[in-house]
Amino acid sequence: MLSLQMNARTVRCLTTIPNRLLPNIRTIARARSSTRNYPNLKCPARPKSTSAIGGPPTKAPSPPAAAAAAASSSSTKESIPITQTLLAMTAGVLTVTAAAATVESVTSSSIPPFSPDGQRYSQSSFSGRFCRMLLMCDPRLTFYTDDEVRRCRAMVSNYRHLIANPPPEVENIHRTLWEAHRVSSAALHPDTDQSIPRPFRMSGYVLYNGPICVSMVASSSTPALLFWGWMNQSQNALINYFNRNASSDMSNETLGMSYAAAVGSALAVVFGLASVIKRRVRDPARVRQLLRFVAFPSSVVASSLNCYVVRSPEIDTGIPVVDEEGREVLP
Repeated sequence: MLSLQMNARTVRCLTTIPNRLLPNIRTIARARSSTRNYPNLKCPARPKSTSAIGGPPTKAPSPPAAAAAAASSSSTKESIPITQTLLAMTAGVLTVTAAAATVESVTSSSIPPFSPDGQRYSQSSFSGRFCRMLLMCDPRLTFYTDDEVRRCRAMVSNYRHLIANPPPEVENIHRTLWEAHRVSSAALHPDTDQSIPRPFRMSGYVLYNGPICVSMVASSSTPALLFWGWMNQSQNALINYFNRNASSDMSNETLGMSYAAAVGSALAVVFGLASVIKRRVRDPARVRQLLRFVAFPSSVVASSLNCYVVRSPEIDTGIPVVDEEGREVLP
């Protein structure tokens, strides 16, 4: 016989328990009594929680495990897809390289006579301006060494002699001179003749700015957008600085103020758009999706402000105007 010692309070509590739960209580009490009488027997584990009274038991995760799972899920959603980023960067570089090589090869049969002050493509049409900019952004130009660039500049300087006495191994001297001019002008500043660092050349824009742009688009949190926005606008500011008109002097103080204003305006645009999205949208998953679209409009607005602020001294002081012979007519 199973004997249970119960006080009055226990009796009152048992009287309030529904009849359908009494068999479960008797089973647990019988198991505990059997454990005391037979030490080798163990009481079955008590279920963690139940979905409803009398329903099947369900196992609930512990708070630390749930927090860790939530953090892991959040970090997975907000992390940058490395594989997709590398594929996008590679595709961008190969696309621009192949397009530039194709345009240069297709138009090689209609090359005008070389002139260091002229243009290979007519600038009076959109196609001519597009071809010129495409060849300027060719990533292959960043892989020329300084010695090769200087040899190309020497060829351009001595173009009259080369046209009059072309080397026997050169089939089209005008095409060779146009290519030498493209290589040298992509790496050397036209006013100072100094070498421009590779990350801040137009030919290095796809190589160095492409990963930053892909990271901006892949970011789905405000801190990540602010960081990559700062990286993007910092590079844009340095590109505008190294490719500025060198006839307009810029002090270190003006340069620092221009950089701070440009980057500050860029981050303000990014933070403002992200804040508006977070206030208007309550669903976190929807917020992460919308934050991916912040990169493009913020980059357009910030880059426009960046160019204006960094090169504003040229607007204030102006640049020299020269005639066809290179003489200054409006200093």
